[in-house]
Amino acid sequence: MSVLADATPSVVTQMVGSGLIGVREGLEAGIVVMILIAFAVKGDRRDALRWLWAGVIAALVMTIGIFLIIHFGTSTVSNLTAELIAGLASMVAVVIVTSMLLWMRKASAHISGDLKSNLSSALELGAVAVFSVAFLAVGREGVETALLMVGYAESISGGVWPLVGLLLGILIAAGLATLLYFGTVSIDFNKFFTYTGLFLIVVAAGILSYGVHALQVYGWLPGLNSAAYDISSWYDTSSWYGAIASGIFNFSANPSWLQVFAWLAYVAIVTPLFLLRGRTPSRKEVADGASV
Repeated sequence: MSVLADATPSVVTQMVGSGLIGVREGLEAGIVVMILIAFAVKGDRRDALRWLWAGVIAALVMTIGIFLIIHFGTSTVSNLTAELIAGLASMVAVVIVTSMLLWMRKASAHISGDLKSNLSSALELGAVAVFSVAFLAVGREGVETALLMVGYAESISGGVWPLVGLLLGILIAAGLATLLYFGTVSIDFNKFFTYTGLFLIVVAAGILSYGVHALQVYGWLPGLNSAAYDISSWYDTSSWYGAIASGIFNFSANPSWLQVFAWLAYVAIVTPLFLLRGRTPSRKEVADGASV
């Protein structure tokens, strides 16, 4: 019997949640790579492709390394210290993911031109510069993904399964990016990144709530025993709906008031900021993006 066949519903939902993160973040990185490769090919600089791919691979290795070091590094410390590390990692993840979401929402209209300009300058400087452009462009997405996954994985205590889901999501994103490059499929990027951005906002809110709880357990935040509600008497966390709610959205049957307030405040503040920063690209920008 396969590993997935033996997996519990909660494991499957852990993989689904991290897989969706992998597809969303992976496709962002894939579009960056697609732009860089197309520009190098059109400029008759195929000799630079190996350095581009070297930078991409190095960024992926860094992403996985950051996740493994932080996530599994907590296993060597006490439970209380692990709560502190997990809580702080969750907070850092929320800050970075939020800033990247808002930045990408605003910068998406001109990111193609920026990447082309950077690569054009790098091609004149040599192999190391080309490697650096690819590494930094993909690595920025990678660091965001790694920290987001640390917070997500810690909040659901999923062991290695969130990483498996993330890698599967990245593979799907790589396949989609390849099909996009060769013109086999088309995606409405505005809708895709809007909907997945909203999904990440909810995920980040859950991570924030978990981070608050972890810091309450450690003693840095008050109100650990002040529950906003308690439905644990009838809410079945092992059911299909409980697995989905806790595995993807970090829903708790008995959260503290501070957790609930943090979740609601985050969604109420970040969602309108995210939507307001989006705009319909001009025809010139659409044509420029299509040309890659």
